Amino acid sequence: MKITASSRFTRIAPSKALPLARLLKGLSVAEALRATAFSRQKAGFLIGKVLKSAIANAENNAKQSAEEFRVERVVVEQGPSLRRFWSRSRGMARPVVKRSSHIRVILTND
Repeated sequence: MKITASSRFTRIAPSKALPLARLLKGLSVAEALRATAFSRQKAGFLIGKVLKSAIANAENNAKQSAEEFRVERVVVEQGPSLRRFWSRSRGMARPVVKRSSHIRVILTND
């Protein structure tokens, strides 16, 4: 059985969240929670929130214990970007792109 949870429009660049997402693949739920809790990155906090939501979905909707599940995948996709400009000399502007991402955690008990 697959359980999913997602967080959309999260203000972190996908390139910064992907390395941690790759680390969590195949870990048990307890190990993945521990890995996100001890990560000093912003991505650790955000992926940890989605992981806790997936655990709650497993316990409430599937009526199964969370210890039976493993992290099948953590998907970090690119969301919309906020486009801003910094003013520069001689009336020029420098673009600033603030990227966002969609984070999805998929748990399985197979």
